[in-house]
Amino acid sequence: MATAVVLDGISKSFRIPHEHRNTVKEHFLHPLKKVDYEENVVLQNVSFTVDEGEFFGVLGPNGTGKSTLLKIIAGIYQPDAGTVRIKGLLSPFLELGVGFNGELTARDNIRINGTLLGLTKRQLDARFDAIVEFSELERFVDQKLKNFSSGMQVRLAYSIAIQVDFDILLLDEVLAVGDQAFQEKCVATFDRLRAEGKTILLVSHDMNAITTSCDRAALVYGGSIAAIGNPQDVVETYLDLTHAGAPVAAT
Repeated sequence: MATAVVLDGISKSFRIPHEHRNTVKEHFLHPLKKVDYEENVVLQNVSFTVDEGEFFGVLGPNGTGKSTLLKIIAGIYQPDAGTVRIKGLLSPFLELGVGFNGELTARDNIRINGTLLGLTKRQLDARFDAIVEFSELERFVDQKLKNFSSGMQVRLAYSIAIQVDFDILLLDEVLAVGDQAFQEKCVATFDRLRAEGKTILLVSHDMNAITTSCDRAALVYGGSIAAIGNPQDVVETYLDLTHAGAPVAAT
């Protein structure tokens, strides 16, 4: 079977600034005072592969580097070390509100976001009704997005993402926001996309979503891969680590 995603030795850190100013007076007297930086290591030497047509889960607690890893795969972040190889077209569903403009209507946001994801005007015209219908936002399509709830925005963003022509779909906590009915609709689309041979990477801390939907899974814990393979085995490793009180963040 061909490989869709290859991660080889991925490491990533961010610099956290710290200013040593104890008083307001000191701030105004020394506005250019030197800032110290602390290095926050998020990922360390992460490697795995995802096969074409595989539903691959990335599990782990909040703050352990799951979303950073997905953004590196999407090309939003560049790794400090290591390489990423992608075979096929990506459709990323990464963060609530990314690519949306709250001052514009849902109608306008569909067209802008769809264009950014690679849809032509003809394709947008042909798929517009399907996007709105899946999101169940027909009544609100001409309302400004800033008046939408977070759940409504997630429904709209996901509805756009699955209408894009893609080989690989990146999903970050898509089941964490939204009501039960929408979550069930998402799971139904997982089955359809699997039948179409699409490759899906689902990042989540929802253990049930990982075990019920994924073919394989990886556990990101402490910034590295703590387990990979059968989803149920990965979940059990996760539970063992959390019960043992293992540090979540990379060190």
